[in-house]
Amino acid sequence: MKILIFGASGSGTTTLGKELEKRSKFVHLDVDDYYWKVTQPPFQEKVALEERNQKLQTDFEKWTEVIVSGSLVSWGNYWENAFDLAVFLYLKPEIRLKRLAQREHKRYGDQLNNNSQIRKTYQAFMEWASHYDDPAFTGRSLSVHKNWIQLLSCPVLYVEGEEELNTKVVNVMSEIKKRLPNTP
Repeated sequence: MKILIFGASGSGTTTLGKELEKRSKFVHLDVDDYYWKVTQPPFQEKVALEERNQKLQTDFEKWTEVIVSGSLVSWGNYWENAFDLAVFLYLKPEIRLKRLAQREHKRYGDQLNNNSQIRKTYQAFMEWASHYDDPAFTGRSLSVHKNWIQLLSCPVLYVEGEEELNTKVVNVMSEIKKRLPNTP
């Protein structure tokens, strides 16, 4: 079974994917690990679309039970038919942005104040993330995700709001068991 977990940055896709991996036999693949080159500081340089697609698809096809977390909206048609279940996470903007700010401060610490490049990248990222719910925004957004959902060939589980992680895991595992009855 192949599962996709996606939503806006800060909605908890990676956290949910990692937790599901811990509690099941699924392998978790995070889209960010394919989208970004390994740099110091991280998240500075993108991998070319063809290369990231090839690497993710290779790893994706290596496993029979895999969870992918992250948005694949602009990665090509292959991903529209690749999954047996998609989980769409949605959080109100103020909650997401607070989470993102906390995460980035934890990740970079004093560098956010002392390193002008990191601060500039952080500010641009937060500005980009703040537009997710704006219907006029042309980047990755709620409206783009809603349109992409219509293209998916698999069922979509909608998880809205600030549920506890354990509740989300239980709900997703319940959906998995409906489709794979022998899942522990």
